[in-house]
Amino acid sequence: MTKSIFYHAGCPVCVSAEQDIISLIGESNVEVVNIGEDRGRIAEAEQAGIKSVPALVTPNGNVLHINFGASLADVKG
Repeated sequence: MTKSIFYHAGCPVCVSAEQDIISLIGESNVEVVNIGEDRGRIAEAEQAGIKSVPALVTPNGNVLHINFGASLADVKG
C-alpha cells in the first residue's frame, strides 16, 4: 500500500476528520472510503484491523483510530 486509507461512515464527525486528514497529509496521499456508502468495503476495513470509524490505516498497516475511546463511566469504572 502506498497511500493511507481513511475509513469513515459519513457522519458529521467523520466528515470533519476527513477534512483534517486531507489537510494534514494531502489529498494525493490518502484514499477516503465511506463505508456507509460503500458497504462492500466493510470486510476490508475489518481485515485491516479497524475497530471503529473514523480510522486511518497507514501505508505500513498501522491503524489509527480517531475519536475512539471509552465513555467517562467506563473510565471511572
